[in-house]
Amino acid sequence: MALLSFDMKRNPAQAKTSLLVLLALMIVFPFIAQQFGNSWVRIMDIALLYIMLALGLNVVVGFAGLLDLGYIAFYAIGAYTAGLLASPQFAAVIESFVNTYPVVGNFLVMVCGPEIVQNGIHLSLWLIVPISALFAAFFGALLGAPTLKLRGDYLAIVTLGFGEIIRIFMNNLNAPVNITNGPQGINLIDPIRVFGVSLAGEPGSGSMVKIFGMSTPSVNAYYFLFLLLCIGVIFFSVRLQDSRLGRAWVA
Repeated sequence: MALLSFDMKRNPAQAKTSLLVLLALMIVFPFIAQQFGNSWVRIMDIALLYIMLALGLNVVVGFAGLLDLGYIAFYAIGAYTAGLLASPQFAAVIESFVNTYPVVGNFLVMVCGPEIVQNGIHLSLWLIVPISALFAAFFGALLGAPTLKLRGDYLAIVTLGFGEIIRIFMNNLNAPVNITNGPQGINLIDPIRVFGVSLAGEPGSGSMVKIFGMSTPSVNAYYFLFLLLCIGVIFFSVRLQDSRLGRAWVA
């Protein structure tokens, strides 16, 4: 018998115990790995992000059985949207419109106001996440509508093409109007703030974050946020699989 088992149907008691053991290991990991430097924790930060991406892909490929090779394009759309809503980049967008298309640019200046024109948009994380998700979902629906009846290789070709189109489009969307800053990407993105606490650390803190009166490295703060989000996505994915809609997809 395996030391750890996650089969909730055949052996639910062992599966729950295994989940608790795994969760305990994940909680203590950054404190142990930190003894060898922050790089290992930073790697796990990125790994947790990709785990959440893989769980989303599993809905399409695993549950519905649709070979989607352009899934990462929707992630890119959401990421660029988040970048525009939390950086000085939108100020550069308005400036580009003013220089290239004065009518549109002056309209944006009038609508956005001097603060955004000067400093860009800096929204809260709680607004950025749903807006970015809705924007990515809109493009998902836009691609999904004409490809509803495609299956197998045909769907794979269409989604792969869409993924490449988005990649090329984003890399070249710096002229004539600079929206994405081209291959250089969007810079100076605001650090994540949760309940007023910057997970990158305040200026002069040496990348240390104070949580409940205790100081912890920035990479640890990001790690626990991503771990919490990952647990939420796993829970949602499992509940979705057991729902009527999930069973219909699997069937």
